[in-house]
Amino acid sequence: MNTKLLSNRALDIINQYADFKFANASCSIPYFNNKSIGLRRGLKVHVGKGSPQEIHDELESILVKEKISPDSLTDSILKKILVDHGIGIDCSGFAYYVLNAESLENKKGPLDRHLSFVNCKGIVGKIKCSLNPVGNTDVATIADDRNSYKVEIKQAEPADVITMMQGEDGPERNHILVLHQIEYQNFIPFKIHYSHAVAYPEDGIYGSGIKQGTIEILDTNKSLVAQRWTEKGNEGPSNPIFVRSQKSKTELRRLRWM
Repeated sequence: MNTKLLSNRALDIINQYADFKFANASCSIPYFNNKSIGLRRGLKVHVGKGSPQEIHDELESILVKEKISPDSLTDSILKKILVDHGIGIDCSGFAYYVLNAESLENKKGPLDRHLSFVNCKGIVGKIKCSLNPVGNTDVATIADDRNSYKVEIKQAEPADVITMMQGEDGPERNHILVLHQIEYQNFIPFKIHYSHAVAYPEDGIYGSGIKQGTIEILDTNKSLVAQRWTEKGNEGPSNPIFVRSQKSKTELRRLRWM
């Protein structure tokens, strides 16, 4: 048995979102759904696209403005301040920063050097994308054949992604998971470990954020949704991301330059 992981650089980005630290407090950066709130412009941290450093800097400004001592922060107060001030990360923003770190570590350069921005048209659109690449990278961009291609389960590697695409009338948004660890037996994957930014109904106001789970490969000849998905001890119908995968066009994909 052997295991492959993302680079330490990419794993560190995951950890900075999953266990965001400020002074003596820490929490998972909350999930942010800018479509449900209706925001399209503003600081990246307020539209689900901020880096850990940008989130840290904005939080520092908020504490100064509101005269809150960093030493007074607890884990729950830190999470509450982030949520109440509309600071968070969406699933594609999270994926962008993790994959960007992996691309840089592998000497492939930043993501924006390679991505085709499918939502940006004409000269003005291209300028807009070049100025804010993460803000113009959604799940559909990463899942587009110009940027990634489908791979079979038996070929799974860290830095692959699982995309969940919805129909135009689907109740859910598109979603993306990043594979951060793969366990192999006889060089064939038997357990996939993934990370993603998500909010479930049971999370309430302050429970969303970065979550991780596993996909146990029962049969490499069957689709992803035929495998055993586990997250927070939940499997099958009790696992919301597995249920979502069944209702979506769910694919294992790899960035073309990785």
